[in-house]
Amino acid sequence: MSANAPYAADPAKSRGRLYPVSASPTRSDFQRDRDRIIHSAAFRRLQYKTQVFLQHEGQHFRTRLTHTLEVSQIARSIARALNLDEDLAEAVALAHDLGHTPFGHAGERVLNDKMASWGGFDHNLQALRVVTRLENRYAEHDGLNLSWETLEGILKHNGPVGDLPGLAEIAAGADLMPSTYASLEAQAAAVADDIAYNAHDVDDALRAGLLTLPDLSDVPLAGPIVHEVLTHWPDIGRSRQAHEVQRRLITRGVEDVIATATAELATAAPRSADDVRHAGRALIHFSPAFAAAEAGLKAFLFERVYRSEPVMGPVRRSQQLVAALFDRYFETGDLPGRWRVAAEAAPSDVARARVVADFIAGMTDPYAEVEYARLFDGKPLLG
Repeated sequence: MSANAPYAADPAKSRGRLYPVSASPTRSDFQRDRDRIIHSAAFRRLQYKTQVFLQHEGQHFRTRLTHTLEVSQIARSIARALNLDEDLAEAVALAHDLGHTPFGHAGERVLNDKMASWGGFDHNLQALRVVTRLENRYAEHDGLNLSWETLEGILKHNGPVGDLPGLAEIAAGADLMPSTYASLEAQAAAVADDIAYNAHDVDDALRAGLLTLPDLSDVPLAGPIVHEVLTHWPDIGRSRQAHEVQRRLITRGVEDVIATATAELATAAPRSADDVRHAGRALIHFSPAFAAAEAGLKAFLFERVYRSEPVMGPVRRSQQLVAALFDRYFETGDLPGRWRVAAEAAPSDVARARVVADFIAGMTDPYAEVEYARLFDGKPLLG
């Protein structure tokens, strides 16, 4: 493996783990983190969690798991081009959505509303709870016992978080420097997330019939690509044309980020990963022109896809379902297994509410529907 840049995260200089582990003869610390994440139950559950289209609406639409895999591939590509640690970029990308609720952002909005009096709900903070507390399969400790750098990336890949409620409690023993930026590897994972969901939301919307390629002809970022594809391949099938648009959206995003980050790194001249954390700004991001075009595409998708009735109808029903589950669990404590024990032992309403939020956040879409049917003795709202 070629030497990484001096400002890349170095697994040999990791700040360590909360619980000591023996050295591995075959894997770096960041490779071990990646493997622990992939083998976690929370990672497997992403297969049955909504991205945009509810996971049972069709087998060809993205789920949180397929989205996560696409993000990890893009993050590695960016990290490789910039001579960063690919394994850390991949680990952060693989973990970045572990805190997401069932039914996508709809479920998150409900939990944030229900938890408003008790610190709210943030999916990045929840991901940190998952990997430090809620995964409990190891004999010696709760959590996955990930390295400091991976925990930092999970929390701060989108930038500094400041005084996030509940952070001090979760990060006990591991000061994650919340007011600083994360490593370049985490920044690569964050921009890879944007690149991936812009491209695959276009692709899924075309598959769902919410959009046609001509609908995108005047849309920033996508429009020139659509024109290019339809000009060069006017007679191939629509699915092939759509794929050509999607792959070009990804390629141009990646190329723009690499060129912009290369210039930023030359200007900032960081000499270490800590210099990156204290640079005062993200060093991996889109160029201003690409960012403006990307914002235009997002605005179009928001209006035509995310707020369309075929998407919003199930969203409204899923929000009702999650709200009903939270209220019933909080009022009655009728949770299964260890969750019931934790709720009954909770010393306060805030602790009890957090147990309920943790349990719901870990649900898959289908399990949430099964629980709704059990608790309310009727057909699930999404049936």
